[in-house]
Amino acid sequence: MRSRSNQAVEWLAAAATDPRACKRQWHADNGTAVLASGRFWDVLSVPEELGLLALDVLLRNPRQEPGPTLCDFAAHRVGFFLPPDPDSRWVGTGIRYAGRGAWIAAPPPNRVTGFLRWLVPPDGSGTLYLPTAVELALQEATGLLATLLGPVASRPPDGAVATTGTVRPTHGRPRGPGVPDNDSGPQ
Repeated sequence: MRSRSNQAVEWLAAAATDPRACKRQWHADNGTAVLASGRFWDVLSVPEELGLLALDVLLRNPRQEPGPTLCDFAAHRVGFFLPPDPDSRWVGTGIRYAGRGAWIAAPPPNRVTGFLRWLVPPDGSGTLYLPTAVELALQEATGLLATLLGPVASRPPDGAVATTGTVRPTHGRPRGPGVPDNDSGPQ
């Protein structure tokens, strides 16, 4: 029987065009591989402050098994891995959705240091976040940010959703100006 760590490596590498080359890239100097979204998972990437608060909300929910969560501390982004949904569109300031046709940079599942690292590594079983759970966590995190910033703040933190808006998935509707249809994930 394979270890959970090996299962996670195999599961994540399966999203690569060439899984063997992917594993070699993980052992190379920078230890990062480019993986295709939309086959096994999609990635919802949000600004770091919002994502870290939303992750805290998700981890406190005993009914929600945590899915893989990737953080790019250089780009100040957090990525939540969701089931693939070709019709999904997420609306919100600073929200990026990497689905079919998009690519993300990913370290090996056991990386917990560096600028690009896993906050919640893949477990190898295919566990992903439920989109509704992530939506609710992002809304709660937005409310927390609004409370923390208070009325004296001239603007929300970089990329945070406006306090009167919501972060929500939509189906088949455009995502709004300035938000590309495909993104390279949690950059």
